[in-house]
Amino acid sequence: MQHDPLGSAAFLGEVLGELAKTIDDRAGADPTSSWTAKLLMGGPALTAKKLGEEGVEAALAVASQDDKAVASEAADLVYHLLVALRSRGVPLDTVAKALEARQGKSGIDEKASRG
Repeated sequence: MQHDPLGSAAFLGEVLGELAKTIDDRAGADPTSSWTAKLLMGGPALTAKKLGEEGVEAALAVASQDDKAVASEAADLVYHLLVALRSRGVPLDTVAKALEARQGKSGIDEKASRG
């Protein structure tokens, strides 16, 4: 099976930056008018629950749906991941550093090094 390249992440990075800003801006909003505020008000337990649901939906889309559905479910998953990170107070720079530390390592070797 041939796999197309992922392509540049530049545009995705711009969009993620705007999304992170929106999440930060809405963190203190009225939860009756903001889904982000409602999720954050529920704390890490609620954001984790939603993240898990979205992960399952994304996985099912990857397995059996068209590319548009996969992209839509992936967008939902990314949004809910960012909200979950915000609920835990984990900055995106910390995630970026974790990814950077794994660069150049085999995923198999990296996973084995976690113990």
